[in-house]
Amino acid sequence: MDAQLWIDSIGEAEGSVARVKGWVYHLRRMKKLVFIVLRDGTGLLQIVVVKGEVPDETFEAAANLTQESSVEIEGAVRKDERAPGGFEMQLSRLTVISASQDYPITPKEHGTTFLMDHRHLWLRSKKQHALMKLRHTVIRAIRDFFDDDGFTLIDAPIFTPNACEGTSTLFETDYFGDKAYLTQSGQLYMEAAAAAFGKAYCFGPTFRAEKSKTRRHLTEFWMVEPEVAFARLDDIMDLEERFVCYVVQRALEEQRELLVDVLERDIGRLEVVQGPFERLHYADAVAELNAGGIPFEWGGDFGSPDETFLAEKRDRPFFIHRFPAAIKAFYMARDPEDERYSLSVDLLAPEGYGEIIGGGERSPDLAHLVDQIAVHQLPQAAFEWYLDLRRYGSFPHAGFGLGLERMVTYIAGIPHLREAIPFPRQIHRLAP
Repeated sequence: MDAQLWIDSIGEAEGSVARVKGWVYHLRRMKKLVFIVLRDGTGLLQIVVVKGEVPDETFEAAANLTQESSVEIEGAVRKDERAPGGFEMQLSRLTVISASQDYPITPKEHGTTFLMDHRHLWLRSKKQHALMKLRHTVIRAIRDFFDDDGFTLIDAPIFTPNACEGTSTLFETDYFGDKAYLTQSGQLYMEAAAAAFGKAYCFGPTFRAEKSKTRRHLTEFWMVEPEVAFARLDDIMDLEERFVCYVVQRALEEQRELLVDVLERDIGRLEVVQGPFERLHYADAVAELNAGGIPFEWGGDFGSPDETFLAEKRDRPFFIHRFPAAIKAFYMARDPEDERYSLSVDLLAPEGYGEIIGGGERSPDLAHLVDQIAVHQLPQAAFEWYLDLRRYGSFPHAGFGLGLERMVTYIAGIPHLREAIPFPRQIHRLAP
């Protein structure tokens, strides 16, 4: 007997006897037949047990299997287009590794709270499994894009001595008697990396102590943040456009069947994600809102209803650039043509998914940054290392941050990003 096969490669054993291990996903009992759908994480396999062709105790053991029991099965593999995965196995030997009793997630309807409380088990379900496979594909695509484009991966620290985007959403912790914070962003460190490597990116968890319960917010999420030396605002928009098109295309190429059959995504909404993306000035976006009957005052930041209104007219992601400087982070460069604006940009996804990328051009001016640190009431001492980047060879540079879960949520077409991360952390959820 050859070694155990994974279900996604079961076709290699067509016409011969193979051995598989996994968990009982579904069971259907008949008088002389038992159908077991087995899952092993790589796929589903239908197992047929025929009464009279196996010992009576084997048939009874198969008929009495329970959902999520772990088993080892041997049997002959044959092609069957009607079966999950296109193959089925006729059982000849069954070993119960561990029986599962009263598995809490059943085919009946469960509420979101119940499912989130059992997230460690909910991940085994077909849709949640599909979402994690899609997340994995998106992560690989992100890394491949930047690695193949000449970027160097530089890991940013999780503990930081300072805020990146204001102090109101920081998680504070004790660091051997000193105050430290969980990182909001690796951007400031990527600016240092860009001065060393030209093109750098970090990819890891970030934290926001934001008391928000919307479908777009988590307190812990993953973000990829590239930074490019000597890049300007238009350069970074070009990069974002190439990047998003690449990631969406990879998802379509590698997970089309999963998107259509399991997640029931309208992939036509993804197939149109091709450049060029529209580039809408903040002032023009404000005018569009007011003209559409959405009262909006210049100087404010767009909320979810505003973003949704603007996106309803567009079938692909689009840029809004040059936000008022007063509502952006201290490090943003000013628009030389109008100091009221910053050289910032957000990329918004259609279908109500809103902002998926935020970025822009960073100020290379030491005096301006010192002034802005004071205006934002930040402690300059904590930023002296950052100011050194302007003291010793300052240079124009730009970058952005993409929230992984927002990207996965958009590509999957699901309503809430809590299902786009294995174990979500929200304002009222710290478990499992």
